Amino acid sequence: MCGIVGYVGPKNATPILVEGLRRLEYRGYDSAGLTVLGKDGAVQTLRRAGKLKELESALKSEALTGRCGIGHTRWATHGPPTQGNAHPHLSADGSIALVHNGIIENASTLRKKLLEEGVEFQSDTDTEVVVHLIDHLWPQDGSLEDAVVAALEQVIGAYGIAVVSSRDPEKIVVARQGSPLLLGVGSNGEFLVGSDAAAVVAHTREVVYLNDGDYAVLTPEGYRTYHLRQGPVQRQVHQVTWDLAAIEKGGFEHFMLKEIFEQPRTLEDVTRGRLLEEEGSARLGGITLDDRELLSMERIVITACGTSWHSALIGEYMLEELARIPTKVEYASEFRYKNPVVDDKTLVIVVSQSGETADTLAALREAKRRGARVMGIVNVVGSTIARETDFGVYLHAGPEIGVASTKAFTSQVAALALFTLYLARRRNLSILEGRKLVKALQALPGQVAEILKHNDEIRELARRYQEAPNFLYLGRGYQFPVALEGALKLKEVSYIHAEGYPAAEMKHGPIALIDENMPVVVLAPHDGVYHKIISNIEEVKARDGQIIAVINEGSDELDGKVDHFLQVPETHPALLPILTSVPLQLLAYHIAVLRGADVDQPRNLAKSVTVE
Repeated sequence: MCGIVGYVGPKNATPILVEGLRRLEYRGYDSAGLTVLGKDGAVQTLRRAGKLKELESALKSEALTGRCGIGHTRWATHGPPTQGNAHPHLSADGSIALVHNGIIENASTLRKKLLEEGVEFQSDTDTEVVVHLIDHLWPQDGSLEDAVVAALEQVIGAYGIAVVSSRDPEKIVVARQGSPLLLGVGSNGEFLVGSDAAAVVAHTREVVYLNDGDYAVLTPEGYRTYHLRQGPVQRQVHQVTWDLAAIEKGGFEHFMLKEIFEQPRTLEDVTRGRLLEEEGSARLGGITLDDRELLSMERIVITACGTSWHSALIGEYMLEELARIPTKVEYASEFRYKNPVVDDKTLVIVVSQSGETADTLAALREAKRRGARVMGIVNVVGSTIARETDFGVYLHAGPEIGVASTKAFTSQVAALALFTLYLARRRNLSILEGRKLVKALQALPGQVAEILKHNDEIRELARRYQEAPNFLYLGRGYQFPVALEGALKLKEVSYIHAEGYPAAEMKHGPIALIDENMPVVVLAPHDGVYHKIISNIEEVKARDGQIIAVINEGSDELDGKVDHFLQVPETHPALLPILTSVPLQLLAYHIAVLRGADVDQPRNLAKSVTVE
């Protein structure tokens, strides 16, 4: 969601802050602002509603100069996306500026108390409460960090904050509880703050991830880390393994298209060094459970949100079919509120691209509280989920900037296939079946590359259906989650209403919607339910629905029965979802572009949902 960047050092902070905010645009936002402490310590603040370009335009006539500052992109929660609600927020005398990600749950209680003491509020936000509280509690002869700590003792909720003040200049105080925050350790007295590494990587690859309950003080002389209850603490310095080129478009019109076309490489990266061809198995160094402990698990629960939930559904099919272990998928947002049946014989797998998804992190903690062993499948090294799980598997997909997940989804499915292979070979899967799956995984990058060669054809198909008001996606078995994911992609980026359904459920309601104006995407590769899906196609055709079929190359049984074909190579049934999802990504992308939508930053959406 919202983005935070901060800088203290020898250079002018303003261009560094603006650059950092630009790197964070992909997170989703509706206003932007920054505060820079001037040479005389004056708090200079500029805020604008809308995109970052509005702020940049204002900076041309209201230049801010100084060596210490903070910036923010806001995704509205409390109060509409107006200039008055944009961050940073200021104390009554204008001497303290604060930016905040998260939600202050007791904001109304604190606001009421401050109003009674004569504080006047200028915004509708929960954030403004915190800056006034810091001002109100600043101890006589105390420091900025003393005031921040005193305020946070009264705050309930999720926050990542960065604070500066003319009373204690050339200093940034940051704190984190439930909302990601990191420090960037530069050279020559440069220190940065970011809500993710994209904000700081142009200046340093050395980052320090803060844990919940941590706060830090940054000055040109260095940084110090503390815990609100434990006092001074040491946090490890991590190396960011990707470079600036990874978060540039690289000649593509949009990040989403770039990331779709990166999938041959990302699928190779997620499997590199992990496949044991002779043994028909997988090597997963991140799994620290020994075989005895792993085999003692009686059931698996996978929890995730959004696109990750769809990959989890595919994982459920894999694990039950190939490893023969009971598996259930839960929405992370519901998991901890339903008294789940989880104990020390349950393996809980949490799936998250960012590793910071608030609901998934809460599910992780609830599972651990109940005694389960928790495994993570995440993309971002050093993320909160990666640090808090017992063990896990990294995707190595590189930064995903487009809000609508593409390469992370297929990498998640591949990672779940690797774990399925790893577990199944230790349970009941034969070496011959294991070798088949290994070979299929090895072939995936080249097969996806073949699908991407049809990009131009899919663009032309998109022209045909760009004005359709509704879409229906149908699939069975492994293809049902792909139907859900295909519909979600179209909704996210084009704003067309779309629904994914198990194909057999069409007759239980959705068939009433089908007429000559309804495009129906049917996932019909050659698998165990292929002939069943043909029956569903006949039912749609009998009602004049426009059918787009995703089929295997060389299939001719559907000639004359469907309006359009999207072809994919044949592979192991468990891996077909990776191949069938790629043309649906391209279809959604091209329809959105033709409709003039902002595919990288769809309205109302954020890349990483870090608040409930």
